[in-house]
Amino acid sequence: MAEEKATAEVEETTEATTQETAKETPKQDPQEFLENFNWEKYEQGIERVDDSKLKEFEDLVAENFVDTADEEVVEGTVVYLTDREAIIDINAKSEGVISLNEFRYNPNLKVGDKVEVLIDIREDKSGQLVLSHRKARTIKAWDRVNAAHDKEEIVSGFVKCRTKGGMIVDVFGIEAFLPGSQIDVKPIRDYDQYVNKTMEFKVVKINHEFKNVVVSHKALIEADIEEQKKEIISQLEKGQVLEGVVKNITSYGVFIDLGGVDGLVHITDLSWSRINHPNEVVELDREIECCNP
Repeated sequence: MAEEKATAEVEETTEATTQETAKETPKQDPQEFLENFNWEKYEQGIERVDDSKLKEFEDLVAENFVDTADEEVVEGTVVYLTDREAIIDINAKSEGVISLNEFRYNPNLKVGDKVEVLIDIREDKSGQLVLSHRKARTIKAWDRVNAAHDKEEIVSGFVKCRTKGGMIVDVFGIEAFLPGSQIDVKPIRDYDQYVNKTMEFKVVKINHEFKNVVVSHKALIEADIEEQKKEIISQLEKGQVLEGVVKNITSYGVFIDLGGVDGLVHITDLSWSRINHPNEVVELDREIECCNP
C-alpha cells in the first residue's frame, strides 16, 4: 500500500510539473520566430530547431512571400509611380519595377491598383527585381478574349497604329485587327484621328489556328443606333420637318443622317430649279432641313 501511494504521489507531481511547464512556455509567434531565427547556427548544426517550429516557419513563408523562381502570373500592388516606371509590391524580398510603356492602354494607372505581373528577371545588374505586365497579360489574354467573344462582352482596347485596311488595337495585350469598315457607321476619311486612343470594342471573330483576333467598334454603335432608330421612327409624322446631316452624296440624291435613321432626299427634291448633280447644292457633313412626305 505504501508503494502504491508513493507511486501515485510521483505521478501527480510529474503531471503538475508538466502542466506548469506548459503554462510557462507560451506558443511562439511565427513572425517573431522568423525575425530571430539564426540561420548561420542552423546551417552549421550548432542550434537544433524543433520540427513544429520549422513547420510554422515554412507556413509563414508560403503564406506571405512569392517564390520568384516560379514562372507564374502573380498579382501585385502599385506602390509608387515615377515618370518612367511603376514600382510593384508582390510580397517578395524586394519590390519590382515595370516600364510605364507596358501600361499605355491604361493611362489612369495609380498607386494602390492591382496588376498582374510575371517575374521577368529575378535580379538585374543592380539587384533589382524586374517584372513584366505585358507578358502576364499575354498569358491571360487568350482566356479573356475567348470569354469576351463567347459572352459578347464589351472590351477596352488601345489603338496602336494604322495598318493596311484598318488599325491595330491592343486588347488584353494581344494585337487585334480593327477593319476600317468596322470603326464607325459613317465613312472614315481620317484614320489617324483614332491612333493612341482608348476605345470600346466587341470581339467579332477569333482564328485560333493563326492566333488572330478581329474587333469592331461599329457593332457597338449599331446596337445603340438600333435603339435610337426605333424611338425616332415611332415619333415620325407626315409633313414633319426634320434636321439631319448629309452622310453620302450619289448621282440620284443624298442620304441624310437623322440621328440614327438614314433618309434619302431625291435629286428632284433638293432644289426648285433643275440641277445635274446633288453636289451642286449640298456638301458632306452639312446640316440641312428636310420634310417627311
